[in-house]
Amino acid sequence: MSNDNNGGIQRPDGKVRPIDTDYQIGQDNIALKVGPFGLDIHNRVFAISGLTIILFVILTLTFREQVEPFFANLRNWLASNMDWFFLSAGNIFVIVCLTLIVTPLGRVRIGGTEAQPDYTYAGWLAMLFAAGMGIGLVFFGVSEPMSHFSASLNGVTVENGVRTDWAPLGGAQGDIDASSALGMAATIYHWALHPWSIYALLALGLAIFSFNKGLPLTMRSIFYPLFGERIWGWIGHVIDILAIVATVFGLATSLGYGASQAATGLNFLFGIPMTTTTQVVLIIVITALALLSVVAGLDGGVKRLSEINMGLAALLLLFVIVVGPTLAIFTGFFENIYAYVVNIPALSVPFGREDVNYSQGWTAFYWAWWISWSPFVGMFIARVSRGRTVREFIICVILIPSTVCVFWMTAFGGTAISQYVNDGYQAVFDADLPLKLFAMLDVLPLAQITSVIGIFLVVVFFITSADSGSLVIDTIAAGGKVDAPTPQRVFWCTFEGLVAIALMLGGGLAAAQAMAVTTGLPFTVVLLVATVSLIKGLMSEPRPKKSSLKRAPQ
Repeated sequence: MSNDNNGGIQRPDGKVRPIDTDYQIGQDNIALKVGPFGLDIHNRVFAISGLTIILFVILTLTFREQVEPFFANLRNWLASNMDWFFLSAGNIFVIVCLTLIVTPLGRVRIGGTEAQPDYTYAGWLAMLFAAGMGIGLVFFGVSEPMSHFSASLNGVTVENGVRTDWAPLGGAQGDIDASSALGMAATIYHWALHPWSIYALLALGLAIFSFNKGLPLTMRSIFYPLFGERIWGWIGHVIDILAIVATVFGLATSLGYGASQAATGLNFLFGIPMTTTTQVVLIIVITALALLSVVAGLDGGVKRLSEINMGLAALLLLFVIVVGPTLAIFTGFFENIYAYVVNIPALSVPFGREDVNYSQGWTAFYWAWWISWSPFVGMFIARVSRGRTVREFIICVILIPSTVCVFWMTAFGGTAISQYVNDGYQAVFDADLPLKLFAMLDVLPLAQITSVIGIFLVVVFFITSADSGSLVIDTIAAGGKVDAPTPQRVFWCTFEGLVAIALMLGGGLAAAQAMAVTTGLPFTVVLLVATVSLIKGLMSEPRPKKSSLKRAPQ
């Protein structure tokens, strides 16, 4: 294995089983000067992915009237015909991750047997949350539990022999307690083990093949055990191009949700018109702020913003716990975990579902969305996880975030359900999805302040996602180099904003959702193959005996 050029990736500490290849990171790159700015790009991957996205933006903006119904039909077709595939893949990812925790492969250390973590647990988990699910937790923390609760409470509706309701499983018509339990279980299913397993598997693969095997920090590297040297050719180019396109559209979907909720909050608080123009302006302003974070770098930008945002999120969570139904939140936490465990076998069945609106409209879309996000979140987690053992990595990346997500949904969703059930507060029940958070906060003390904090959280999570997303896309487009010139990250950050604007103008959230599902489909296949390759790679790595494992610094 050549050691002449490692693309800014830290070399292993201790024993590893590197892959013997003559390929040097960045050897296919083009380095050039554009005015005062330097560029260092993988010519084929950068050019094809960039042109594909530009073409999409042009077509979307040119044919706006035709685009909206096309996207809506595309999303519905994919969700209704490929739901079994998405649900089956999600189950496989969970089983593999949980198995790795208890096998000897869990003793493998990322970065070599003597590697030490680059970040403390606090900093590591803060970046993980902010990149992984920030906007989603704020947007869906109230809206999803309330949606599943109300659908369950209304029960099953059949028209012409077809179920038309959105209740998960069989619903719980008229039973408030059962509807609450089922609604929370259906929500937790979408935010706990399954999505974090998707992230963890890809992140682990990227980390092992980069920090242990000595390959570039890019998607193609994971596939070396299956394709060998061919990954440096068109097989690898296609994998990396798919990763970039999936990441851009997955991010655009989240940015669309963020802009929608921020615009709704501004309308609710200050009467600012809730229009597409408002959302486009928000995307432009926040993208500009993200560019400032890009220039500040990983530690000065993403890490600092992540820690600020997690602090604010913790304060808002604490506020809701204190002024909301405190006892019900803490007891509900354990009740909801129990409901989740009881219902997850039925919720995760991929075939023969009668609750098609829930399994296709919610779950299939979610799995495609998480998978389209996985290159971005996976590579970001990989970059900040060097020095952790596989067991420690999976426990922290899956079990701890899942537990926090359950508590977050219990606090916010449980408070909203309590307001409706115990106080007869109808507004939180009737509000549109982006407005439910603000409707819930509106009847708590300091409503104006907490609502502004909610908007600020969405904005900063938006900035963090755009910044870290551009970092990841640029790494792939630079052939795995993590020290590529900053102007390239500026380019991709700007691109993300343009795609989000194009989708917003071309069809709103329906367009963003359609593209997330569309790009998530081929990438699900990529991720399933990558899982096999990851296991082969882990099996070849040295595994220290338990007694020789060093305790990682906190």
